[in-house]
Amino acid sequence: MSDAAGSRPEPYVKHGGPSTPPEYFPIEAAGLRWLAAAPDGAAVVGVQEVGSHHIVLDRLKTARPTTEAAESFGAALARTHAAGAPAFGSPPEGWEGDGFIGRQRMAMRPTPTWGAFYAEQRVLPYAREAYDIHHLSAAGLAAVERVAERLRAGELDDGRPPARIHGDLWSGNVVFTPAGVVVIDPAAHGGHGLTDLAMLHLFGAPGLERISDTYAEAAGLHDGWRDLVGLHQLHPLLVHAVSHGPAYGSEAAGVARRYR
Repeated sequence: MSDAAGSRPEPYVKHGGPSTPPEYFPIEAAGLRWLAAAPDGAAVVGVQEVGSHHIVLDRLKTARPTTEAAESFGAALARTHAAGAPAFGSPPEGWEGDGFIGRQRMAMRPTPTWGAFYAEQRVLPYAREAYDIHHLSAAGLAAVERVAERLRAGELDDGRPPARIHGDLWSGNVVFTPAGVVVIDPAAHGGHGLTDLAMLHLFGAPGLERISDTYAEAAGLHDGWRDLVGLHQLHPLLVHAVSHGPAYGSEAAGVARRYR
């Protein structure tokens, strides 16, 4: 989503195919606008127009990643999260119903506690689907289910309130521009802020350590937050196990065994 020439670039248009659900682009637009409404939060690509089969966005000009941009983004992301959400699992403002992560359906049902939400809407559905298509072993599923039991019981809750999260914050959705980092393509919902940071750690990103350090300071994370990154990576690993194969299922199983 970049353009190297001109100060007024043409907009960036994404079109859906015949199988694209009609709500796919509207939920993306709702998520972008909700994230953009966070006071002094992370910069978000602008939405110009949206329909059932397309979305029109501002075209971004890319730039070389810098330490300053990474640090600013980490602090801004913490402010986005601090803008909050009505509940864990709540959809972005102006949207009712479920959403998507990539092309896969993703539940958005408000839940009072993070552990129950994460187990029931983020971990177990994708683990069971991965198992059904033989991308997660029976032993791996059992390890994930044991973690889900702990999550449901509240053993892994930390009392932090629902955060306004991007939900799919891998490096491809973090664009360094001349004005700083701009985020794109969210799966925005009410969740735990560490989930966004864990996604960046899963796939890597320019300036990751500076993003992490400034985020941790601004968000007031406790000293042991890095020990919980794997827990928050279970969801994206299982999503990828469904769509990208059993190697991700094996990785998810290994992560689950650390927290069961």
